[in-house]
Amino acid sequence: MRVIQILPSLSMGDGVGNDCLAIKDMLRRNGFETEIYAEHIDPRLGKRAAKPVEELPDLDEKDIVIYHLSTGTQLNYEVAKLRAKLIVRYHNVTPPEYFADYDIGAYQNSKAGLDGVKYLSGKAKHVMAVSSFNKNDLVEMGYREGGIQVFPILIPFKDYETKPDRDIIAAMNDGRTNIVFTGRLVPNKKQQDLIKTFYYYKKYFDSSARLFIVGAAPIPIYDMQLKQYAQKLELEDIYFTGHVKFNQILSYYKIADIYLCVSEHEGFCIPLVEAMYFKIPIIAYESSAVGETLGGSGVLLKEKDCMMAAGLIDRIRKDDSLRQYLIDGEQSRLKRFMPEVIEKEMMEYIKSVIEEDQ
Repeated sequence: MRVIQILPSLSMGDGVGNDCLAIKDMLRRNGFETEIYAEHIDPRLGKRAAKPVEELPDLDEKDIVIYHLSTGTQLNYEVAKLRAKLIVRYHNVTPPEYFADYDIGAYQNSKAGLDGVKYLSGKAKHVMAVSSFNKNDLVEMGYREGGIQVFPILIPFKDYETKPDRDIIAAMNDGRTNIVFTGRLVPNKKQQDLIKTFYYYKKYFDSSARLFIVGAAPIPIYDMQLKQYAQKLELEDIYFTGHVKFNQILSYYKIADIYLCVSEHEGFCIPLVEAMYFKIPIIAYESSAVGETLGGSGVLLKEKDCMMAAGLIDRIRKDDSLRQYLIDGEQSRLKRFMPEVIEKEMMEYIKSVIEEDQ
């Protein structure tokens, strides 16, 4: 009996990829024969990380396939044809309407992804969603609620012990207020509202503040619009870093005084957990899975009010007791995402799937 994982793309540093690799390690530690098969494999991961999906062996009814579902691909249909028991690991698909005005390819991919999710609703008896928000999404698309279990995404916290980029820390850790956001520059994350909040904060509270928008910009038109908006507001001290190395991301967390998230669609939102780990006070807009991931920690904005958000940044910067209160709450919430906690729950579930027909 084998437990096989399949996914469209295994990428270095990607949340889905890290989750997949962590599950592989978990399965091996528990004595299971396991392997990862992917359509695309990041060469930086090495040949041992995964095999091409074309090399997938013949499977039988005793085998388990964990399929990571997050995008539009023919694999969404092919996995249903396998003889093995299927467990769908659902990471979420961004609604295509966010991309309609920016990138036809991304729009079509998201639409195809949702079509694949709906197709598997009648095929997948077992589902592991990374959030209750995702679970509710699946129920609305025809999945049986009782067949869906929620296990947060596995995050490799040990990797965060990597030495950060000292040059960034030396240059930017100078007492000025550093507001940080990490994540891809894509329309659902609404980075224009980060810029607007920063404008108010800089104008009314702290003219020396800086904003770091850390992440790759895969949609050129959206990237251009964000930069034009910053220029229109005559904003200085705003840094679009583009894609950066992992140790540089760690440096931006190290210098952050506030982590600000105004995204409107997240299936989980790993950067929120990363900000917890680095003891950064979080301000986030309540949307999709954001409030669930925060779990009562941080500051959750019920409305998209950029001026109010700017005022909250100022209050946290001036009130040390409030800052520590937020950090303490985030540290408490962080315990839910410790790998040993999630792995124990997930392993029990996988074993129950294996044993159900025995």
